[in-house]
Amino acid sequence: MVRCPEGHMSTATDYCDVCGTALEGDPAAATVVSSAAPEQTRCPACDAPIAGRFCEECGHDSALPAPPRSPEDTAVMPVYQASAETAGPVAAEPEVPAGEYVWIATVSADRDFYQRVLIREGPDAERVEFPSYYPDRRILLHGSDFLIGKRSVSQGLNPEIDLGIAPADIGVSRAHARLHLDENGLTITDLGSTNGTSLNGSDDLIPARVPIPLHPGDRVHVGGWTTITVTFEP
Repeated sequence: MVRCPEGHMSTATDYCDVCGTALEGDPAAATVVSSAAPEQTRCPACDAPIAGRFCEECGHDSALPAPPRSPEDTAVMPVYQASAETAGPVAAEPEVPAGEYVWIATVSADRDFYQRVLIREGPDAERVEFPSYYPDRRILLHGSDFLIGKRSVSQGLNPEIDLGIAPADIGVSRAHARLHLDENGLTITDLGSTNGTSLNGSDDLIPARVPIPLHPGDRVHVGGWTTITVTFEP
C-alpha cells in the first residue's frame, strides 16, 4: 500500500482511492508502507478507529474534512495568509491596519459552475464529482504573485492557493493559473492549464498566458467545480 500526500492509505498507485489525489508521475507524492506494520487510522469527525474510507461509528467520509462539531466552530470562516515568501497558505488571524483595504480570494465549491462543465463535456467531465462537503476558504493576498494549482514535491510546486487539499478538484492543473497584484490592480493569467480558466459565469475560456484584469466581486472558475471570488475589503 502507499500513503498519498493527504495521508490516506491507498491500494492504488496512480490515484489515491480515498481522495483521488494523483500519485502516478510524482514519485515523492506516495510513500510505500509495509503491510506488516499497518498504522491505526482514526475518524477525523468522531476520533473512532476506522479501517476503511467510511467510519462505522458516525458514517463520516474520511476523504472529506471533518464537519464542525459545535455551532461555535462555524461562527468564523477560516482566514489564511497567502504570501510569495511562504510555501502555501498558513492559517492565521488577519493582520491588517485599521482602514486599510486588502484583496481577498475566497475559494468555494460552485455547483452552478459544475453543472456547466457537465453540459459542455469538458476534458474531465466524466471523472469530476461535486464534493458533498467543502467549506469556503478566505485567503488574504499579501505580496505580488500567487500560484493557483496543486502542490507537487517532485516539480517543486508550492501554490499559494493550493487546490490539492482534499476533497481535491481533479480538473485543476498542478500549475493552473496565477494572480498578480501590483499598483495597477489584480490580474489573472491562465498558465496553459488542461481545462482552462473562465470568469463570471461565462463558458468562454480566457486566452492562455495573457493577463486579464480583475475587479472586486469577479469570479474565477477553474477545474470542474472550483470558483475563486476576489474582493477588496477593509
